[in-house]
Amino acid sequence: MNNDYQNWQGGFPNLKRCSRCIMPETWESINFDENGVCNICRNSEIKQKIDWQKKRQEFVELITQYKGKGLYDCIVPYSGGKDSTFTLYSLVKDFGLKPLVVSFDHWYYRPKILANRVSTQKILGVDCLTFRTDWQVVKKLMRESLERKGDFHWHAHTGCFALPMQMAVRFEVPLVIWGEPSSEYTAYYAYDDNEEIDERHFNRLVNLGINAEDMVGMIKGVTMRDLEPYRYPSLKELKEIGCRSVCLGSYIPWDVRTQAQIIHDQIGWQGDAVENIPPQYWWEKVEDLFQGTDDYLKFIKRGLGRTCHLTSIDIRNGRMTREEAIELTKRYDGLRPASLDVFLDYLGMTEKEFNQIVLSHQVAPYQHDFSKTVRGPELWDQKLWDKTKC
Repeated sequence: MNNDYQNWQGGFPNLKRCSRCIMPETWESINFDENGVCNICRNSEIKQKIDWQKKRQEFVELITQYKGKGLYDCIVPYSGGKDSTFTLYSLVKDFGLKPLVVSFDHWYYRPKILANRVSTQKILGVDCLTFRTDWQVVKKLMRESLERKGDFHWHAHTGCFALPMQMAVRFEVPLVIWGEPSSEYTAYYAYDDNEEIDERHFNRLVNLGINAEDMVGMIKGVTMRDLEPYRYPSLKELKEIGCRSVCLGSYIPWDVRTQAQIIHDQIGWQGDAVENIPPQYWWEKVEDLFQGTDDYLKFIKRGLGRTCHLTSIDIRNGRMTREEAIELTKRYDGLRPASLDVFLDYLGMTEKEFNQIVLSHQVAPYQHDFSKTVRGPELWDQKLWDKTKC
């Protein structure tokens, strides 16, 4: 491990930040009140005032309408990460539901998460449908969304949300249950909004403002047949089955630290090391090969990495001081990830080209300085990642 990495203190740009947590002015949907407190922190205060016993009873009443009425009681969208695993565990063990687990495979799951998925499904005894789309199309989608939106995950975001809704229609399962509400991380919705994962939510938070039909006109040689897995079902299709799509986290208090420990203790779910994330967050974003690249991209655009986001949650929950959060963020955010080498190879792109594309999406007033960039250490499993040339 090089000394530059050990001495790195570059992950905390001089930006206006929340006076309570450390989220900066460049974060999406953020604003500050007269006391300098951000709307996400204020949203978190609502969470503390909710009558969670009453909300849980509302959830029991909701699922009672569907339980035992069809082939499956609900659809559970599933990646194998902490949130979807806890959701699946809780629905089966705490609420006695029989779900159909629907997993969109975006092509870059890490080895340990694949093992977690298998063990979880075996232990809980559930039916699981996993779907993987055409890699040649995926590469085009990754590049197109990177160039247009500064985010290469369009296919993953869109597929992970659209496919479960499609399967709800195909299997005539009218209840879809997701995990955490978006109010845990942004302020597009408040905790007392009873957020539903509908087409409005899909277009607002998931698909980067580009639907599958839009993509057909953007990429030469790609047809709607290629993009069918990314199509959100029509209102008519969803109405015909009376579809409801809700977050479990709207009915029980969402606490990833506690929930990760539960699934670790009860079903042996394993966390992992992740680029640019402190090891004490062993549960966070362990799924993707390119999580480090994604967070680095975000840092170039916004001066914000995942450690800033995670430590801000801990501040709101009274688990960390603001000073401690700043020190961790300085050390871990903004490092150039080793996974970027693999990402660039997959897409046939140079690092210079990548940097130029991302800079074109930079959010003012942040200005990234590549001359100060330090390379982070390689993950233990990077040598195991698929290197197929295609």
